[in-house]
Amino acid sequence: MNWTFMAQNLHFFVNAAYVTVFISFFGVVFSMLIGLVCAGLEVFRIPLLSQVARVYIELSRNTPLLVQLYFLYFGLPKLGVNWSAQTCAIVGLAFLGGSYMAEAMRGGLEAVPRVQTESARVLGFTPAQALSRIVLPQALSSAIPGVVANIIFLIKESSVVSAIALADVMYVTKDLMGTSYDTYESLTLLIVTYLIILLPISVIGTVLERRFDYARR
Repeated sequence: MNWTFMAQNLHFFVNAAYVTVFISFFGVVFSMLIGLVCAGLEVFRIPLLSQVARVYIELSRNTPLLVQLYFLYFGLPKLGVNWSAQTCAIVGLAFLGGSYMAEAMRGGLEAVPRVQTESARVLGFTPAQALSRIVLPQALSSAIPGVVANIIFLIKESSVVSAIALADVMYVTKDLMGTSYDTYESLTLLIVTYLIILLPISVIGTVLERRFDYARR
């Protein structure tokens, strides 16, 4: 193992990790917003909009992220829309993640007995109050495992954005492997970088899941 090579190129992975975390953070935030809206449309069966949400979910889940990124980065300019690689990466992650988040959140919402909403209305809660104070807290506790798994999935999927010349950790790894041929060292730095990013999220997700499960019981 060439430790000198790893020490000399560590700063490239630090900078690339910032790019990965940046696009992943906004991709996850927007995907959760999209997922919550789509889940609500499906659970409450809003006419027409629920069908639109279902079409989006099926389209997003059944097309690879790489194809979606190519469409955003190479296809949209043909229509006069020019986005940076970073913007395309965030939109692509949000588009893909929104469908997975929608399914996780829909499962959480459907796990809350409908009688609880009806009871809240009888007690004088408005529909918005019943949703925010009764339904969503319980739905969140059921959806946390799926949401955390999707967050980790999206961060790992962010490695695909190197295909549109965005200098994330995968891009840097392939660049170093192509120029120095220190394959094992480059891959080791790649693995360590992803572990540093993903392990805290996994641990936090486990803690939250246990806390919500304890509160629910």
